[in-house]
Amino acid sequence: MLRLGVNIDHVATLRQARRTVYPSLVEAAALCEKAGAHGITVHLREDRRHIQDADVYALRKSLKTRMNLEMANNPDIVAVALDIKPDEVCMVPERREELTTEGGLDVAGQIKELAPVVATLRKAGISVSMFIDPDLSQVEASAEIGAPYIELHTGAYAERTRSERELELGRLIAAAKRAHEIGLKVNAGHGLSLDNIGPILNIPYLDTLNIGHSIVCHALFVGLEQAVREMLSKLGVRS
Repeated sequence: MLRLGVNIDHVATLRQARRTVYPSLVEAAALCEKAGAHGITVHLREDRRHIQDADVYALRKSLKTRMNLEMANNPDIVAVALDIKPDEVCMVPERREELTTEGGLDVAGQIKELAPVVATLRKAGISVSMFIDPDLSQVEASAEIGAPYIELHTGAYAERTRSERELELGRLIAAAKRAHEIGLKVNAGHGLSLDNIGPILNIPYLDTLNIGHSIVCHALFVGLEQAVREMLSKLGVRS
């Protein structure tokens, strides 16, 4: 069964705009879970622009489903992950100047740096995913460093016009097939919405789709619980 992980980073973005204590990340996550989400994703960035350390500790205690912690290969963030032990860590690239994650992690170019971190996290009982562009060399490098999962970056697909998406979708399908051949599980996410999600369901072997910004935006009009239910419906998953 295809699973939905809901990224609630931008609930925190709204809170941090005025440095208030609301909206509550714990309450937001609970609404997502009530609607049928299979997991909650948060990105603890080095600059702490939205999710804060206290958030990940509070969510770890409150979540009823899986916790997926997105993070760069930064010793301080790795230490937090080892302390809270989320169900899954997704290793991502990170630049302070970026508005959001701009592309996939260059696993192939950072094998020596990433392999020991992956091993340490897995030894602690944490599953590890590599957030990568749909490039076969990156898929194979992810397997080489011992990550059991990849998360395919769907941003390039999402940014294309409808008529231009076929090429990007083909790359995503090819990467998913190669990952499956070499024993990796496949997640995907970034830039996905109710409007563009349909063709993504043609990617084989998908385990989880992690979607956040579009769900939180839609929630402004229909409420968070309903926004999650509508995405689950698009995925063909009963909530």
